[in-house]
Parts: sequence; C-alpha cells; structure tokens
Amino acid sequence: MKKNKIFLLFFVPLFLNATDITNSDLTIDYATALKLYKQKKYKSAFPKILQEAKKGNKEAAYLIAYMYENGLGVKKDLKKAFYWYKKAADEYSYIVKNKSPSNEIVQYEKALQFAYSKVDTSEPNVKKEVEKIVKRDYGILPYHSNYFLPVAYSPTKNETEIEFQISLQKLLSYDLLGFNEYISFAYTQTSFWRAYAHSAPFRETNYIPELFITLPTPGKIDYFSKLKAVQFSIRHHSNGQGGNKSRSWNRLVLTTFWQWKNLFLKVEGWYRIPESEDDDDNPDITKYYGYGKIEINYLYKKDLFSLKFRNNLRTENNKGSIEFDYFTPIYNSETTYWFFKFFNGYGESLIDYNKNVTRIGAGIAFYRDIF
Repeated sequence: MKKNKIFLLFFVPLFLNATDITNSDLTIDYATALKLYKQKKYKSAFPKILQEAKKGNKEAAYLIAYMYENGLGVKKDLKKAFYWYKKAADEYSYIVKNKSPSNEIVQYEKALQFAYSKVDTSEPNVKKEVEKIVKRDYGILPYHSNYFLPVAYSPTKNETEIEFQISLQKLLSYDLLGFNEYISFAYTQTSFWRAYAHSAPFRETNYIPELFITLPTPGKIDYFSKLKAVQFSIRHHSNGQGGNKSRSWNRLVLTTFWQWKNLFLKVEGWYRIPESEDDDDNPDITKYYGYGKIEINYLYKKDLFSLKFRNNLRTENNKGSIEFDYFTPIYNSETTYWFFKFFNGYGESLIDYNKNVTRIGAGIAFYRDIF
C-alpha cells in the first residue's frame, strides 16, 4: 500500500478491507452511475461507483468515501470512509513504495530478528513488545521538517553556523470526544551551533512542545472549499536559558489546512497566553514574531518548494519574516533530500527574536512536510 503523506502529518492510516457485497445491477456504465448519483439515487449508483473505485478511479473513490461518511445509499461507516478518502488522495502522494528493499536493510532486519529470537515470548505482553522493536513500530512520526545544515551563513552577522532540527509527533487518541478527531503530542527542537568558532559552543536551542487536536472536515466542506482539516493546539516555545537570556511564551493556535492538487496551504493564527510582568521574559515578542503564519507548499514532480510568511499586522513598525525552502531527492532517494533554506526577518531564533536576521543554509533533510 502506498503511504500517503498528506494524511500522515495529522491522520493515522487505517488498513481496512473495503469490500462490499451488493445485489444491485452492475451492468450500467460509470457515466450513468454518476447521473444517478447527481439525482440522489445513491443506492442504485453505489455498486458501479464502488467497482470503478476499486479499479483506481480517484473520483469514484472520493464519492464512495463521501457516501460512507454520510450514509448515502449504504450503511454509514466512518472507517471505510477514511479508507476511501485515503485512496482518493493517493494521486497526490509523492512517496513511492520500495519495490525491493536494499540488501543493507534486509541484513539489518535479519540481524534484529535473530537478536530478539533469543527472548522468551511465551507471554503475550512480552511478544507484543518484541514485535514492536523488531518492526520499529512505536507510532512516532515526523512532524515538521527534520534537517541538518552543515553550512548556515548569516551575512547580517558575518557568521557561519551549523543548524539542525528534530521534529516528532505521537498520536494519543482517536475519536475520544466523538468528533472523529485526533489528539496528538509533538515536539520540535531547533539548534544553532557555532561549530566553527573557538570552543564550538551552542549559541541557541529552541524547544517547542505542543498538544493539539485535529478535526478532519466533512466531505461536503472538503469537496467545495478544499479545506482538509482544522487544528487547535496549545504551544510552548522557549530557549531553556536563564537570566537575561531567557526567552519563552505560550500560545493558543488555530491552524487550517487546504489543498488544490499539488498546492498546499497552511494558515495559522495565534493568541499569546498572558503572563505576569515579573514572569514575562519578552513582553513585546508579538511585535516582532507576529500573530500568525502563512505557509505555501508546491510539489513539482519530486521537488518541493516552500514559502512561509509571518507578520505583526501593523501599519506602523510593520515587522515579520519570510522563508523560502527547497527540497530535492538525493540520487532519487525516497527519504533523504538536498535542502536549501533562505530566511530574512525577525524571530529566526528566540534569542534574536527582536533582531532582523538574514541566513542562507544548505544541507540534508530527512523528512519534508507539505502541511
């Protein structure tokens, strides 16, 4: 099964059988089935549309998902609805499944299985944990882009550093509140390392843990507006330092996710949670960091172009930032990319949130996010 990166940032794939038994006539053609669908004769249209969906027709897959979601001509089944929505989205996937794993991967997996074959797995709980280790399946997924830039040059500071980022997420629950929602926890860490300076100190590390809930949009809203999901989160952002170098703030964030084929749009807006004057390390941070962010990603064949904007929405003393990222596979790799980054503006790091910084970086990304 192809992995679908669109639903991977905020949905856990549901591996389900999508077979349906029906006694309805399958002799009508697909065009007739579509006419029946438009006439709201869903029960008559369903069998032929399902047959087409199983052949790989993306439009048919979407219609089947919509009918399952809303119980149109078939018993309502949200799990099957998600299955077919995922099938419909496969045309936008740019992750190609390995036809044959490399010899190194095969040897590694054999060695791992052999090592744990010595463990007594007669107890079901022990067996389950060993299977997780061997399959490397802990439900931890990438969140934002993970990268390593050995060269990150700032003409503003006339300084070259190493910059890297680690970003992961973990699904905590699904449909706990009965809204088909996903509750997740994520952690992102970005470090700026003066590796080429004397004694090679770390200049700054920013930590962003967050808890968020993602709600997929109903099929009708998705179909007409291309709004895929809405996300609510509480986000902490700090640099872990003390004294005059301490920087931190907390936000409530609303995010919307949109898609038009290969074009992806993420719009964020946030509200800073107030702090007492004595505890506030950076009372004017929104003046520089802004009140929201717009991110536009365009997938062209195997390359990804990304443009990000932040702004304080002020007519006077208008401040913000712009960032351009470019990812291209390394020798047709499916998981590793050449990564080029350009940043200009405020808030590149918390320690310099009120300084206008320009930075150009080049390196490797191990994951790129389209949302």
